[in-house]
Amino acid sequence: MNQEINNKLSNSEYDTLIANSLKSSSVKEKSIATGKIISIENDIVTIDVGLKSEGRIPLSEFSRPGQKAEIQVGDETEVFIENVDSSNGETLLSREKAVKQKAWHNLQISFNENKVVSGTPFNRVKGGMSVDLDGVVAFLPGSQIETRQIIKDTRELLNKPIDLMILKMDKYRGNIVVSRKAITENELKEQRTELLNNIKEGSVIEGKVKNITDYGAFIDLGGIDGLVHVTDLSWTKINNPSDMLELNSTIKVKVLKFDEELSRLSLGVKQLTDNPWENVNSNIKIQDKVIGKVISMNDNNVHIIINNLYDGVVSLNELSWLKKPPHPSKIVNLNDEVEVLVIEIDDDKKRINCSLKQMKENPWVKLNENFKINDTFDTEIVNIVDFGIFVKVLDEIDGMVHISDLSWDEKECEEIIKNLKKGEKVKVKILDINADKERISLGIKHLKNDPVQEYIETYPLNSKVTGKIIEIDEKGLKIELDSKRQIYGYIKKSNLSNEKTENKTERFALEEKIDSIILSIDSKNRTLNLSIKELEIRDEKEALSKYGSSTSGASLGDILGSVLKK
Repeated sequence: MNQEINNKLSNSEYDTLIANSLKSSSVKEKSIATGKIISIENDIVTIDVGLKSEGRIPLSEFSRPGQKAEIQVGDETEVFIENVDSSNGETLLSREKAVKQKAWHNLQISFNENKVVSGTPFNRVKGGMSVDLDGVVAFLPGSQIETRQIIKDTRELLNKPIDLMILKMDKYRGNIVVSRKAITENELKEQRTELLNNIKEGSVIEGKVKNITDYGAFIDLGGIDGLVHVTDLSWTKINNPSDMLELNSTIKVKVLKFDEELSRLSLGVKQLTDNPWENVNSNIKIQDKVIGKVISMNDNNVHIIINNLYDGVVSLNELSWLKKPPHPSKIVNLNDEVEVLVIEIDDDKKRINCSLKQMKENPWVKLNENFKINDTFDTEIVNIVDFGIFVKVLDEIDGMVHISDLSWDEKECEEIIKNLKKGEKVKVKILDINADKERISLGIKHLKNDPVQEYIETYPLNSKVTGKIIEIDEKGLKIELDSKRQIYGYIKKSNLSNEKTENKTERFALEEKIDSIILSIDSKNRTLNLSIKELEIRDEKEALSKYGSSTSGASLGDILGSVLKK
């Protein structure tokens, strides 16, 4: 029978029959219809809206910003019919357009009637946030988020429904601007008017901490904000208002100043209690021992709170008896409770100057009882500087060994100090103690006798000595006098001979042994100044006195010649 019908109907007649059946349907192009989900495969949703062919829609069109699609086969959903019979023979559908058209319709009504709508911020953009309004994306400017100030971190609003008012709609361009601030503005105006009518300087009121900055905290009093400056939070010093206050906490404040014209309020918290400085001299006296809590420190001071009422300061010089105290963090820690001595009450600066070191006996007083000049003791290096090393003498006394006192040979001193390390054990000798200036001088080279002085004790000045030439230059000769003790001498060119014509370095050779006389000590270079010239003069005098006289008329050459002949 079907075959008979097909034979009777031409192609054109069949198309006409289908078209007529579609005309009778309630489903029309460019309209919203309800369809049934018949499959979900490969992120494609197939929907039957009662036409000759199904339509296919990407799964992504069924999801909301920041959320996953929650659909399943058999669900009914509204879709927008783009085209009933496209060039490919498919029905073109759009879930996104259906949602937007319906949402735009409802939003237009809310806008016209000035109604509140619900939206979900899903992304932070430049200048504000993107908000999902039932499938339509709107813009929430940063200035419209809060009533009185912009929230610094808007992440807390993401993916949470909030009430909004529509400020502007442009369906042609697809723009919607919304405001969170507008909802409460009218309510706040009423609260503000009532608050301003009742407020006056000296009033004590409750408020909520809305914002905390380095310089103070803003308090919401219900319609108007006031500022509590950091100096008006406590009678004592605080590092940051967040040490005392928490966001959104409720506190009592006192109105210090009210500018009606600007509606500006200055608030205080510390003014709710009596000023402790009015009775400071009754509570604390100089030389009192008090307990203080360390609240902060810097390179030069430690700040403490005394009895939870007064600011105290311990300067670097009052922390330790050490001549050069370490950083305060090496002596005390934050939140430590320390016992200190009151040494001054500064009413102008509203602080109490204290001392930690004076809680102990001055170690310099007992230093002379325990140590004497020329004493030696073992210790350890606590610091190394360019000009020497510091070693521990007592718990709070360091002594210095100058770089020149590391070795009798100054050329070795720089090399020695490079090889020393903190904590290394060393033995030292006390050279000087000055308790008044809190200074003790130490030496390491003094543990051994000075080899130059030992040599001079054996060979005093003007003694005849024999040495070996080890260096020759234009100015003179360097002589090695004692290789074991490293004793050296130097003969200047002018002292090479009594005869000026013989003052030549060329007539001498390396390794040659020569005699000379010790003239003086060069303390800086730790060498002996020698002279061949003086030795010749002395020998001449001895020869003249032994073999001739000043009245004989004989010359030294004659005398020596006759002696040699004999």
